[in-house]
Amino acid sequence: MTNAAAVRRDPRKLLAWAWLAGALLVALGGCASPSRPEGGGAPDILTESDEPEARRRARIRMELAVGYFEQGQTNVALDELKQVIAIDPAYPDAYNLRGLIYMRLNDIRQAEESFRRAVSLNPRDGNVQHNYGWLLCQQARYEEAGRAFEAAMASPVYPGRAKTLMAQGICEAKAGRLAEAERSLARSYELDAANPVTGYTLAGLLFRRGDFVRAQFYIRRLNNSDAANAETLWLGVRVERSLGDRVAMQQLGDQLKKRFPRTREALAYDRGAFDE
Repeated sequence: MTNAAAVRRDPRKLLAWAWLAGALLVALGGCASPSRPEGGGAPDILTESDEPEARRRARIRMELAVGYFEQGQTNVALDELKQVIAIDPAYPDAYNLRGLIYMRLNDIRQAEESFRRAVSLNPRDGNVQHNYGWLLCQQARYEEAGRAFEAAMASPVYPGRAKTLMAQGICEAKAGRLAEAERSLARSYELDAANPVTGYTLAGLLFRRGDFVRAQFYIRRLNNSDAANAETLWLGVRVERSLGDRVAMQQLGDQLKKRFPRTREALAYDRGAFDE
C-alpha cells in the first residue's frame, strides 16, 4: 500500500493532533472579549461616568471568572460567573464564558444554550460566533458550524480571522469536504503562518491527496521551528519518503527517535511501518 493510500484509509490519524491542539487554542481565544455594539464597530470604552453600576460590578466579577477559568479552576469560575449573570443578566460576555466552561465540563446542552444566549444578545460578536461554531463542529453539525464561522468573519473589525479559518478548515476536513478544508487552511496560513496547527493540518491534507511537494513545504517549515513534535516529524518522514529523499527522511527519523523515543511514531519508524 502506498503512503497516500494509507492516509486515505484512516484520515483521522493525520488530523488527530491538529484537532486536539485546535480545540485548546480556540477555546481560550474568545473567553474575555469585550462586548461590541450592535452596529458592529469597535467596542465602546466605558468610563466611570457612563458605565452603569450593575455592569461595573459584573465586569469586576467577570474578570475574576476569566482568571479562574484560565487557571483551570473551572468550578470556581462558574461560581463567579453565576454572580455576574445575577448582577447583569444581559452581559453577553458572561454567556460566552459560560459556554466555554460547560464545553470544558463536557455539558454540551448547557454550552449550546449559553452560546445561543450570547449570540442573541450580541450577534455581531465574532468571538461568540466562533466559539459557537466550534461547539457545533464537535457535534458534527457541520452546516450550522459553517454558518457560525462565516458570521464570525462577517465583521470587518473581527481580529480572529486566522483562528476561525483554521477551525473552519478542520471542521470541513472532519466533514470530508477536503477541497474546502484546504482552501480555508491556506487562507488561515496566509494570515498566520506561525500557527503550527494550521501548518500541520494543511500539510496532512496535501499529503493525503498526493501533493507531496507542497506538503513538504509546509511540514519542513514546521519541523524547522520550535513547534515540532513527534507527529510533525513523523509526517515529515513520510513526506520525504514519498518524494524519495532518503537523506532528509533519515535526518527526521533520527530526530524523532532522539527527541521522542517512546512515542507511537518513533516505534512505527523503527518498525518501518510507514503505511499504518
